[in-house]
Amino acid sequence: MKKRRVFDEAFKRMAIELSYAKGSVQEVARELGIDSSRITKWRQSHKSLGQVATAATELSEEQKLIKRLQKELKDAQLERDILKKAVGIFSRGDGKYSDL
Repeated sequence: MKKRRVFDEAFKRMAIELSYAKGSVQEVARELGIDSSRITKWRQSHKSLGQVATAATELSEEQKLIKRLQKELKDAQLERDILKKAVGIFSRGDGKYSDL
């Protein structure tokens, strides 16, 4: 039988704040080794109790800049991966795309 993990309020609060700061519940859940639905439930319950202010409105200018740059980096990495895949397809040399 699996032992049920119990999380204290400080851990829950930290996970919630981190999920707002990063903007991704799934990413935080992976980092913490817990299920993303658990963090989502914690966010909903704390929001309904009024214990957590929306972090997006409380971000400093530096935090906003970091968040924007992280998004731009993620987008650039996605574009790079797509282009790598396209180059691989067109440079196979199987004659399929040689007429283009």
